Amino acid sequence: MVQIKKTNADVTRYGDLIEDFEPAPLTDNSKVVLEKRYLLKDENDEVIETPNEMFIRVAKALAKPEKDYGVADNKIKQIENLFYQSMASLEFLPNSPTLMNAGTGAGTLSACFVLPLTDSMEGIMKAAHDAAMVQKFGGGTGFSLSEIRPTGTPIATTHGKACGPIAVLKHLSSVSTLVTQGGKRDGANMAVMDVHHPNILDFIECKTIEGQIHNFNISVGASDEFMEAVKNGTDYALYVKSNPADEKSERVEAGRLDARKVFEKIVHGAWLNGEPGMIFLDEVNRNSPVKHVGMITATNPCGEQPLLPNESCNLGSIDVAKFIKDSNGTVEIDWKKLSKTIRLTTRFLDNVIDANKYAIPEIEEMNLGTRKLGLGVMGFADLLVKLGVAYDSDKGIEIGRKIMAFFKEESDNESRDLAIERGPFPKWTGSEMEKRGEEPLRNACRLTVAPTGTISMIAGASSGIEPIFSLAYRKHNILEGETLFYVDQNFENICRYENIYSEDLMEYLSDGGSLLDRDDVPESVKNLFHTAADISPTSHVLMQSAFQESTDAGISKTINFPNEATIEDVENAYMLAWETKCKGITVYRSGSRQVEVLTSGHDTSNDKTRDDLNGESANDELDNILPEKSVNGYITPMDRPQELYGITSRVKTGRGNLYVTVNMAGEKPFEIFTTHGKAGGNDAAMAEAVSRVSSLCLRSGLDPKEIIEQLRGITDIPAWDEGNLVRSVPDALAMVLDKVVTNKSSNVISEATQKSMFNVTDNAQQPSMINVEEKKNINEDTISVTVAANAASIPNCPECAVGTLAFEEGCQKCYSCGYSKC
Repeated sequence: MVQIKKTNADVTRYGDLIEDFEPAPLTDNSKVVLEKRYLLKDENDEVIETPNEMFIRVAKALAKPEKDYGVADNKIKQIENLFYQSMASLEFLPNSPTLMNAGTGAGTLSACFVLPLTDSMEGIMKAAHDAAMVQKFGGGTGFSLSEIRPTGTPIATTHGKACGPIAVLKHLSSVSTLVTQGGKRDGANMAVMDVHHPNILDFIECKTIEGQIHNFNISVGASDEFMEAVKNGTDYALYVKSNPADEKSERVEAGRLDARKVFEKIVHGAWLNGEPGMIFLDEVNRNSPVKHVGMITATNPCGEQPLLPNESCNLGSIDVAKFIKDSNGTVEIDWKKLSKTIRLTTRFLDNVIDANKYAIPEIEEMNLGTRKLGLGVMGFADLLVKLGVAYDSDKGIEIGRKIMAFFKEESDNESRDLAIERGPFPKWTGSEMEKRGEEPLRNACRLTVAPTGTISMIAGASSGIEPIFSLAYRKHNILEGETLFYVDQNFENICRYENIYSEDLMEYLSDGGSLLDRDDVPESVKNLFHTAADISPTSHVLMQSAFQESTDAGISKTINFPNEATIEDVENAYMLAWETKCKGITVYRSGSRQVEVLTSGHDTSNDKTRDDLNGESANDELDNILPEKSVNGYITPMDRPQELYGITSRVKTGRGNLYVTVNMAGEKPFEIFTTHGKAGGNDAAMAEAVSRVSSLCLRSGLDPKEIIEQLRGITDIPAWDEGNLVRSVPDALAMVLDKVVTNKSSNVISEATQKSMFNVTDNAQQPSMINVEEKKNINEDTISVTVAANAASIPNCPECAVGTLAFEEGCQKCYSCGYSKC
């Protein structure tokens, strides 16, 4: 029996309060993000608290649970001040819901949840209801589809047939959309299916058409049996319950599939648009401390938190780059200071569980039962820069391994001390740890490397354990014709020290250029500042694996690939992740999303057009382009070549200036992009929608004349432009496409950068990116552009429209305005 001391806590292990403490200064970006998303507002949407008042609010709310454990008032005040200083110094920040909701009496403090989904009408509708309640509170949800019986299975009670897991997934997706119609944006969701489910092929391909089931990430739950079969080139078993109506009935074999072919479909989907991800369920459950409670079959939306049904993520991250000291002229990690912060924030997160509000009683019961925490890391890439160590070096990976081992040691020690003060987590009884006679823990899990999204922007830190995504990026507005840059602070400092800082360099980097290609930058600087795009997928996986060794939950990390990466490259990364005992993997191949404005692509030498395919008698060539059974036999759009020439025209419409870019593949139009002179709003959204659908038609082999015929004549607010009547935005797009198709712009041969087309205002005197000699060869309203493989190969932010998205931590993030979506 564990002895619980209901006495005053020993707070000396957290260190002393700092006298004359001053909050850390906030960057301009931090202030924008805080005002937009975190600080309390009145009924008129006016901000009514400062960032410092937010930290005070959160600290007070999270110190209150101390009273329930018999801590004296003076100690509670001391703990409150320690909590405050840890946040106001930006050394630690809890997840967004805690910052937003703590002390307000509204919303949850947890970021995400896994909900049960059982194979009955009642179970499915219960899951939909619970998801709606959780998302109403602002949380994301994860589900396992593995228990849902296969499509077409007879149902004894109704004499009908089962709709299957994909139909259930679409239902849950529609519920998520419904809940957020009056809110800010769709909730985040994750669906996981066991690779042994008979509908696994349908699941793998359920998001082949981008935009379907758009508010769910999907991952395949892979077993060691399956991965070994992949490795050995053999088949593997599919299973169903012997009695689908009885969840406790045994599993029986229902067929077999070629493991290699299934794996290839998974990898092809990930190569195509980043999905599905993969979760290694045997590795997850091998390390689960609560196997006696149940087996884990699903994760939260970003995949880093494998959870039992009705468990939640209670997350927070420490900016390790702020734990640096100078020791006799040598920069090193301040382990003593870091130890105190790890211990303090473990206590903070344990208090979150007690202070939390729960959407449904089942979630409250499970969270109080296992008391799982997710303390993690941000600023790791910044730390390595300060230590002078390259991210993708052996030393960099070893530092990551050492840091997380230290986090584990200190958080475990704190959880043991909390178990003495407060008691172990209630479901400790019956656990393997108890049976082995180990010291009790307060929390079933202590560590997670979760997405830091906007909290890393508030802290001025690099994201999680990710490398630096970009060394420079544009601010999302332009003042007096000058573009403003945000530059990584460490990089700027070193550039100024080395006397290599220039506006030209910053502009080049913000346009997607690689530092490695610059002759004016010393090799030492190039080697230190490897960005995500410069780092090999193997190094990405090995870093994730190094952190995973000491992390009892999972790691949120994106394995970045260049656009020209092959399917085999992605396959190798998936196998390496399994072999190095990662719990999951998420990949992103640059330019692979259809929503991207500019992408770089693969080697075009083997590309085939629809005409090429029509002349071939064998079906295997078609299979190389169209995935087997792809989306019920529908056409899949052609992949984008590595480099395309385009023509951009300005057209005056009744809705303002419209810039239409038509990129060509040989002699044929391949894709269309539109940009309004005034970005944002419904007009820009409608123009983008028309251009996306038109691009999809062109990439699917439709005659452009068919598109022109459908769009010409649509009337909104007519306007005259150079003697031509432009009836609407769709009409304008059709006019430009018609001009291209009929070779009216064949004399346009000059090259310019795409950037000048996508950062414009209504002012006709915008500075030109083209020199005087080039202008002589350009007609009045069109220019030809070359879209380089390394230029701006990531999509624009859907919120601010000008900032570009960073794909990291399994999420999308805009460094310009603070937008984040997982």
